[in-house]
Amino acid sequence: MSEGSVPDSVRKCIAILKAAESDTEKFAALFMVTKLVKGEDCDTHSKKLLFEAIGFKFLKRLLLSPDVPADCPPLVYKSVALSILSSFCSDAELATHPEMLANIPVFLDIVQQADDDDLDDNLIVVSEAYECLQNIAAHQPGRLALLEVGGVVKMCEIYAQQSFQTDEALNILVTLVGQFGPSAWDTNPKPFHVIVNKIALDFETDHSERKFDLCRMLHALLVSCRRNVIVATANEALWPGSIYKGLSDILTSKLGKAQRDPALKLASIMVELLGVEWCLTDEERPRQFFLLLVQLCSIEVRMQLEDRTLKQIMMNADLMSACFIMLELSIAYIATDTLELEQKEKQQLYTALKGAFSAVVSVLTKVSHDFNKNPNVVDTKEKIFVCAMVRVLSAWLAQETSAMRNSVYTLLPFMLTLANETFYAYRSRRLAEKKQSSDTMETESDVISQVDILRLMLPALCHLAVEEKARKILLEAKEDEVLYECLVYHWSIVHYKKPPVPKSERGKVRKDPELELDPKMLEDMNYSRAAMVSICNIFMNVTVLEAKMVEESMLFATLLKFIFNNLPELKSTPENLVLHGNLAVLGLLLLKQQAKRVKKNDFTICRYIQATIRFLWDAYNVDESTDSSSLVVAISYKKYWLELMELWFLGMQTMSAVLALVPWISEFAIESGWAEGIIDTLHKVRMGSLPANTKSAYEDFLCHLVDANNSVTTVLKEHDALAVCRTHRFMELGKRLFGD
Repeated sequence: MSEGSVPDSVRKCIAILKAAESDTEKFAALFMVTKLVKGEDCDTHSKKLLFEAIGFKFLKRLLLSPDVPADCPPLVYKSVALSILSSFCSDAELATHPEMLANIPVFLDIVQQADDDDLDDNLIVVSEAYECLQNIAAHQPGRLALLEVGGVVKMCEIYAQQSFQTDEALNILVTLVGQFGPSAWDTNPKPFHVIVNKIALDFETDHSERKFDLCRMLHALLVSCRRNVIVATANEALWPGSIYKGLSDILTSKLGKAQRDPALKLASIMVELLGVEWCLTDEERPRQFFLLLVQLCSIEVRMQLEDRTLKQIMMNADLMSACFIMLELSIAYIATDTLELEQKEKQQLYTALKGAFSAVVSVLTKVSHDFNKNPNVVDTKEKIFVCAMVRVLSAWLAQETSAMRNSVYTLLPFMLTLANETFYAYRSRRLAEKKQSSDTMETESDVISQVDILRLMLPALCHLAVEEKARKILLEAKEDEVLYECLVYHWSIVHYKKPPVPKSERGKVRKDPELELDPKMLEDMNYSRAAMVSICNIFMNVTVLEAKMVEESMLFATLLKFIFNNLPELKSTPENLVLHGNLAVLGLLLLKQQAKRVKKNDFTICRYIQATIRFLWDAYNVDESTDSSSLVVAISYKKYWLELMELWFLGMQTMSAVLALVPWISEFAIESGWAEGIIDTLHKVRMGSLPANTKSAYEDFLCHLVDANNSVTTVLKEHDALAVCRTHRFMELGKRLFGD
């Protein structure tokens, strides 16, 4: 901008300021500056010239000076300086000026000492200091500067002190945590709990319109928190109870959308952080609030999705995402059967959820049609929202096995396409992180990679793989190939190998490597274990129901080879037991179908069978029973027995079938000592106490073992198998060993 375009009044004022020979003369000129800066003809360039003419050092002297003339109010210098600064701060360039940012601590001190002087005199000063801070916080450099000087903790302290205008501090705090998320907070959870306790108490007790502002503030703070730290310490805080009471007041009242929406968002983040159990804390009517939330979220989903285009729906995407999270977590909790519901309540829940998911399916169907015509019709934000719909629908399909099936079959190819895209993007991002890639540019695939939708679809795919139509769609889409890649990827996480030990450390006593892993890596390992178990279940269903296809499939041959090579390498830890069982039994099912491909000299089969025998052998014993004469599930298996019981019986049954097809595998059962081990154990079990299904599993296996390898007959007889056959009425085994 040329000098000529600066208004005469501004040029005149700049001249006076530059000509001032003392602070007193410059101070007098400030009153003229105040009028100019607030005038319409003073643009950004003019303000910058004025700011530089005044000089921040002079303004800082005014802010910090304790001495004023005898006939002046004590805060006059500070007030004038802040009035000038707040006017300048309205301009982005000046609000982020290095000198302005360098003096943020001065503004913070002013608002922190709000009650040190007379309230009336201090009110204007504090208001203008807040105005400066709010204008600074409106820009990224300003937010960074506030964060660096501990602005988050200071705003927490100011609000907790409850001096006047603390809602301004709260607004600045929300701006900072909204920008920086968990990194805005210190690892010490105390400041977070202090501020949220105070806001939550205000939220509970305030029945004015401010209650809904506080609702939004609480949501922003909870979304930004360091989740692991806060969740671990939340039971010591008061805010979960206060928020429960405050939300109960809102959601049981007749309110409009403007009041209800923030309440649903807050309820959703609370359930996400603290679990559905948080909804059930009312001792008198523990289920009422939970059922109300599910009903309200279901109704909201229908209201927002039915008869609307995706563009229209996106206007309330945040609200819908909150409702989806609430529904997903609620469905998972209901599936645990820990919530005792009356029949009427079950029916009401089912009706509400079915209505919501009918709306989700309808929207996804429309989107899939548009997507098939033109994949670019959906932008990145819309695609992320569509992923959220697929995610919540997958949670429903994992539990509900009959509703809307034909619509789901039609939709399945689109869901798989989207899920596969997110898996490949997620895998690429994680592999790049491992390599510490320097490329930090965020692309669409980076955004899509944040959530692996395929991983979340796996439990639903377990159910769908049982259904003929759905299974046909999966195989036609070659989803089995993607699932194999998914299995291999998650194995790389579960089977984490620590870096080589430096020479200087070798020979020293070292901790279990898993104990040395950070919590995030342990979480990733648990996540990947669960994924592998689900994929194994899908492959088991396909193997059993598409036997002919699996028999000829090179992919399933490769899968079997993967299990042969890797099951023996799986670390023997309690956390890996369920995965061990799934891989072992899937291997047996595949071995049964692919028996003609198996070669006797393949050493990997030997190691695999040994690992599988170990899983089947260790499940039961008598040593851990109370009377030493009952067959009981081993203590190490008991915790996981609900997941392992059917697997164990299927494993025993399939092992018997494999012996008939690949007789030489019987040698491993004999060499391992498993055959006589079964007999020795059953000797100790008292007559009539052996469960019928367990009795049948053991007898069937031993019969097939004898059929496959007659040399085992001698071994069993040496261990007095006759007495076992008599005690437990093993009629078929007795015939094979001792004739009629």
